[in-house]
Amino acid sequence: MSAAVDDDLWSAVGDPIRRRMLDLLLSGGSGTATSLSEQLPVTRQAVAKHLGVLDRVGLVHVTPSGRERLYHVDQAQLARAVAQLSSVGAAWDARLHRIKRIAEAIQRSQES
Repeated sequence: MSAAVDDDLWSAVGDPIRRRMLDLLLSGGSGTATSLSEQLPVTRQAVAKHLGVLDRVGLVHVTPSGRERLYHVDQAQLARAVAQLSSVGAAWDARLHRIKRIAEAIQRSQES
């Protein structure tokens, strides 16, 4: 993924309503703006806008279903996002471990 795609992706999942929508779509397998709005504290129009954001970053796919549009989570894109988040978490864990070792070394030198 490119940096611009990464930024858009993390901006999309940074919103708690969109994260909840992804949870609902994952647990239900699919959903429409109407069905999702019945489970969220926002209007159907707001849900449709949030789904548009998720669609633009590739986290959901849409298929027509009568007068509605049916949304499904893109498992591959979600897996890439999770892998990237894990990588970022591991990098921060390593940084924090180095900082801890430096702080402990400073503390030991001050005690001597």
